Amino acid sequence: MSNDFSEHIQSILKTLPETPGVYRYYDLDNNLLYVGKAKNLKKRVTSYFTKEHDTYRLRIMVKKIVDIKTIKVDTEMDALILENNLIKSLTPKYNIMLRDDKTYPWIVIKNERFPRVFQTRQLKKDGSEYYGPYPSVTTMYILLDLIKQLYPLRTCNLDLSQENIDKKKYTACLEFQIGKCKAPCVSKQSEEEYNRGINHIREIIKGDINFAIRDLKKIMLEHAEKLEFEQAASTKKKIELLEKYQSKSTIVHPSITDTDVFAILSDEKVAYINYFKVMNGTIIQAQTLELKKKLDETDEEMLVFAINEIRIRYNSSSKEIFVPFEPEFIFTDAKYVVPKIGDKKHLMDLCFKNAESYKREREKQLAIIDPERHTDRIMQQMMKDLRMKEEPRRIEGFDNSNIQGDYAVSAMPVFIDGKPAKKEYRHYNVKTVVGPDDFATMEEVIYRRYSRVIEEGLPMPQLIVIDGGKGQLGAAIISLRKLDLMGKVTVIGIAKRLEEIYFPGDSVPLYLDKRSETLKIIQQIRDEAHRFGITHHRNKRSRETFKTELSEIKGISDKTAQKLLTELKSVKGIKEATLAELASIIGNSKANLVYEYFKNQEII
Repeated sequence: MSNDFSEHIQSILKTLPETPGVYRYYDLDNNLLYVGKAKNLKKRVTSYFTKEHDTYRLRIMVKKIVDIKTIKVDTEMDALILENNLIKSLTPKYNIMLRDDKTYPWIVIKNERFPRVFQTRQLKKDGSEYYGPYPSVTTMYILLDLIKQLYPLRTCNLDLSQENIDKKKYTACLEFQIGKCKAPCVSKQSEEEYNRGINHIREIIKGDINFAIRDLKKIMLEHAEKLEFEQAASTKKKIELLEKYQSKSTIVHPSITDTDVFAILSDEKVAYINYFKVMNGTIIQAQTLELKKKLDETDEEMLVFAINEIRIRYNSSSKEIFVPFEPEFIFTDAKYVVPKIGDKKHLMDLCFKNAESYKREREKQLAIIDPERHTDRIMQQMMKDLRMKEEPRRIEGFDNSNIQGDYAVSAMPVFIDGKPAKKEYRHYNVKTVVGPDDFATMEEVIYRRYSRVIEEGLPMPQLIVIDGGKGQLGAAIISLRKLDLMGKVTVIGIAKRLEEIYFPGDSVPLYLDKRSETLKIIQQIRDEAHRFGITHHRNKRSRETFKTELSEIKGISDKTAQKLLTELKSVKGIKEATLAELASIIGNSKANLVYEYFKNQEII
């Protein structure tokens, strides 16, 4: 154990119980730093002080700890619940931050005679039933609209006690006249009939459409037997409406019922957890949580935190929890399922897609609101993906361009903080290579570039990107070794066919996700190198062609020749042009000179 920690801390560590519980860390000013849960308090807390920590923030927090307080509980589940409550009430500095400060609406079935059904953002302890919350307000309104079409409910807040109804205190209002209420206030609808509709509504909100359909079919048959065909037809329309809603809502097999589904995506600083509540193949709740990391939290820790938070928030009692991997933490009231195939896997994939969509939207917003943080995140991700020791703040790319070895050039675009720095772009005319030799060209250009960087003290890139596979990368490595730069800068090759990334000495390439931001930046550098190289190559070829052909014509200036090349694209095009075409570009007198020159060449 390190001597850096006080005797007070060491004495606490020696006396910690080996039981489940919650621990709290405090600094010198008695500010709460962190709240954590543990299956074994002694092992978990001691681990903070007996090993080296990878992250800077964790090392800083541990140095600040001057006091530890613990609470013993019976089970790990109790510890999780207590941890969650303490984090919410005390907001410790180093705990996961839940970025979710919105007040979502609920559907309430009011605790009253002839209950009203409506949306609210206020939860009151008045015995009413609350369903939600609904992150998608649109979804909630679709559901409420369906309920209104099926069941004419009262919207007034009158006290419909039997005593008041018997006294005939009320009269039927406009809602009754237009068919949106059956006027229980004047005994035109019985309490039994009204409550039967409420029972249907309760099950529909929970996602069980079948219960309402079965009951309505029974009612329809009763009307038909009594020859009440109008009422039977009205009930049939309700059944059709419910079946239509069910067909639109069911996205997986109806056998998947009462299930919580979770998917997680994360980067260095944030985790995105998407949640589905599924009943009878229908997603009745959906939400994405954004959890900001404070220390070096794992995906497992973030997922367990989110599962507990969601199940408390939605009052979920689902016995199955679909997850992308099985956490060590066990929920005593539910079991994990890791879907592999079929409808369950389809549901998990859909959950992931929603998390990805949310993540992309947040990143777009971040790029606008906080571009510096956006850049930092991308640099961190690139460093991780490419196994680098430092962030690739400066990247230099290389590509060669030639036609069968003629007019050989190489281009070098430069990216700073993931964006093109066009003032830093350079192109190279190949000097020592004869014929079409891509490898020798790359070797020459890399050596010329970085020998100059060393000699003149220019900024050295953290990453070099070579357009090509093993061969081009190998050629670049030869020059980097000569300059003693291997190991001091990361160099990779990108092959065009499958976009595979090659590292020096690795026989097996790295395949990055096609949607990866790291791959997109590497591709952009490669494409810029190609574009810049082609442009320089064409310019050089035009100048050379211009020099050997058009410069021989007496009376034709460089400016005039360039004008012709711009319009007619090549010397061949100029040769084949008519006198009238030439005259329309450069005038009659100069057109005659050019036309006669090439005409005389044909005669010779």
